[in-house]
Amino acid sequence: MGTDNEIEVWHAMRATYRRELDAVHLLEKENLGCFVPMQYKVSIRKGKKVRALVPVIRNLVFVHARPSDVQRVKSQITYLQYITDTRSGQKIVVPDHEMQRFIAVAGTYNDHLLYFQPEELNLSRGTRVRITGGDFAGQEGVFLKVKGARDRRVVIEIQGVIAVAMATIHPDLIEVIK
Repeated sequence: MGTDNEIEVWHAMRATYRRELDAVHLLEKENLGCFVPMQYKVSIRKGKKVRALVPVIRNLVFVHARPSDVQRVKSQITYLQYITDTRSGQKIVVPDHEMQRFIAVAGTYNDHLLYFQPEELNLSRGTRVRITGGDFAGQEGVFLKVKGARDRRVVIEIQGVIAVAMATIHPDLIEVIK
């Protein structure tokens, strides 16, 4: 397939040995779009509390580029690998609308977001909803009870890769999608 008729898609990838931030710098040098879900963590260094922005899930990088560009850069960055679907063996490609929704939520670096591996949640037990107000207005997800939270939360999932549960949202700001 020629590079002229390829479209840019989101690839779910791993950067082994905690080198996701190195991979992001190299990808940005190549003018390729990328996203790593980050979160603030408080740790103690030399007896002082330090608040630092760190990756939520180690080794996870989303790359927005044409497949041929990813293949070219991947040959230069040996520790960058595709994440494949365990059932089909196919590379995981995330639809743009799913990725935009995920970035809109995960890109806030909100301390109240909870992240899960896909197998930790049963989204089929929840209700599809749209948020009508507040910081996440317009976002759609699944409303369900998640572990680690007292109340139900709206969850946005990237199939087979990661899921994020938003901060508590008042029920008046949620509408059910039929």
